[in-house]
Amino acid sequence: MEKKLVYDLHEEHVQWINKMLFYKDEIKVMQNRLSEVAGKNTNHEVQAMVEHFQNQLIVQNEQADILKHTIKQYENTIESHLNKNDVAADKLKWNDHSDLREKVEMFEKIINELRGELIDFLAKYI
Repeated sequence: MEKKLVYDLHEEHVQWINKMLFYKDEIKVMQNRLSEVAGKNTNHEVQAMVEHFQNQLIVQNEQADILKHTIKQYENTIESHLNKNDVAADKLKWNDHSDLREKVEMFEKIINELRGELIDFLAKYI
């Protein structure tokens, strides 16, 4: 397994947590837009699509929470290790977290696809 400097891993974690916070805010905006469409359109098909998108946003919001929690756990593990060792943080290497990176990338891919589909839907009904 590839090793990376702890500082670089920490920097990546901070970026990911900020991304998760951004996506959670964006999900709130998308949910508000869906509420507008639901309030203006009583058509059964439109309501079904609103519900579909609402469900997808709930799932992605939960995934953002899970990823944020996982990232923070990883940070806590590294911090605990640093507190036990006298090795300077700028020299310590730690196992890369490629599996976590893949999860973040997959989440971003899914949320971006969902955003695109939602924008197309909203363009028709707002």
